[in-house]
Amino acid sequence: MAAKSEQTRQLVADTALRMFRDIGFEKTTMRAIAAGAGVSVGNAYYYFASKDDLVHELYIQVQAEHAARASEALDGTASLAERLKATLHAGLDVMAPYHRFGADFVATAIRPTSPVNPFSARSTPAREASLDIFRRTVDGARPGVPKKLRTDLPELLWLCYMGITLFWVYDASESQRRTRRLVDGAAPLIARGLALARIPGVSKVLDDVLDLGRSIRD
Repeated sequence: MAAKSEQTRQLVADTALRMFRDIGFEKTTMRAIAAGAGVSVGNAYYYFASKDDLVHELYIQVQAEHAARASEALDGTASLAERLKATLHAGLDVMAPYHRFGADFVATAIRPTSPVNPFSARSTPAREASLDIFRRTVDGARPGVPKKLRTDLPELLWLCYMGITLFWVYDASESQRRTRRLVDGAAPLIARGLALARIPGVSKVLDDVLDLGRSIRD
């Protein structure tokens, strides 16, 4: 019985995500999702109370697919710049089918009470999954990242990724090529900037940045 319930839940989710891609977020209604999945409207609401909950489901699935693609892209990649570039491009590849309703996603996610707010308690599992992608990106870099940066750097890179995602949402260029150029240019700049952490004067500035990050997180 539990297996059948999970199958129905997944069917509703898959139908919703397909409709988001095909006709957009605004035009996708819970009634249309139920019809597409071949279940009653009440049954659809049983599994997902609103479209916000379905966007949350998308958020979880995107992180899982991003992790898989990033793992494959990172295989055999050594430098931090190339690893970061591979991870960011993998994320953009996963999100690409949903670009047409990216602005709707942001409008939903930006509300403090939204279940898909990436900083919310409910989003913790998906956020941690995304952070883990950047931990693996940093941990596997050769030469290694300065030790004092390894704990905090994944979260800082994740925040950069959030900013890149916002840029991607509003990127109207063909296939979002401006965002791709941003990634190609930003990744080596970040890596070179971090390499300066070994220089005493610059190291102090980076320490201040890390301390500021910790203070607003706690």
